[in-house]
Amino acid sequence: MYITCAVMLGFALDAVFGDPKRLPHPVCAVGKLISLTEKLLRRLFPPQKGPLIFAGVLLWIIVCGASFAVPFFVIRWLSRLNFWLGFAAQTALCWLIFARKSLAEAGRHVYRAVKESVEEGRRAVAWYVGRDTAELSEEGVIKAAVETIAENLTDGVVSPLIYMLIGGAPLGMLYKAVNTLDSMVGYHNEKYEYLGKFSAKMDDIFNFIPARLSALCIIAGAGMLRLDNRNALRIYRRDRNLHKSPNAGQTESACAGALHIQLGGDASYFGKTVKKAAFGDPMRRVNRTDILATIDLMNAASVLALVLCCAVRMTLWR
Repeated sequence: MYITCAVMLGFALDAVFGDPKRLPHPVCAVGKLISLTEKLLRRLFPPQKGPLIFAGVLLWIIVCGASFAVPFFVIRWLSRLNFWLGFAAQTALCWLIFARKSLAEAGRHVYRAVKESVEEGRRAVAWYVGRDTAELSEEGVIKAAVETIAENLTDGVVSPLIYMLIGGAPLGMLYKAVNTLDSMVGYHNEKYEYLGKFSAKMDDIFNFIPARLSALCIIAGAGMLRLDNRNALRIYRRDRNLHKSPNAGQTESACAGALHIQLGGDASYFGKTVKKAAFGDPMRRVNRTDILATIDLMNAASVLALVLCCAVRMTLWR
């Protein structure tokens, strides 16, 4: 019950306060560690395929090892001093690891910006997506926001939830390191094709089960919100494996089906058009209220995942 209570309290704190703006965030420390370690490894290893792949493995081990070890030993030390100190540290870290409220706030930010103008919408969505946004239409801005919210349900809520329930905040921080490594070095470009290869693959592995649970929770959440959960299931079964990523298409396809819209399609990255699969059927045109509907879906799916995963943990560890 110790870990389950810490995770549930952390989820509640995130729901009320979100990410504290004036406090240092542990993920920022992970990002700095990645940058410093990458610079060191690039000095030590020649810029060739084999050495860079090996350096990428070392980068992953160092960053993930430190991300797990530091909170593990700090919480252990505090728990020996006083049980409640250890519990408070565990809960606080769980709170900071969750990103449900910040994801919802990002969606609302784009919604308000699109309401003002397409240009404001482009500027707003550029904060949250990796694609080029300067030429996006209003529909493109909305779709980018919806896709980001749907996909990040896995990264920001369900994956951390699962790993924290298994191994507490230390394992949750290890997962955040895996996810941050992928977002910083897991690119298919000249700079990171080999150094980031291992990090990208490990992110796929760590998110494999959570992504599928996230999609099922979206489908169930669609029924709770009186959206079309049957169509969500149909599109999910048909389109979920069309994405190049083994995980991103899971939640995007379920969301597209629930909202009766089409997501995905070609996108521009760093000035180059990337061919991407489409998810769902264009039963209607997207509009800005789809961003709010996706936030509602993400919230419902998050609560469902919390209840389900906590129930499973209490059943298995009682």
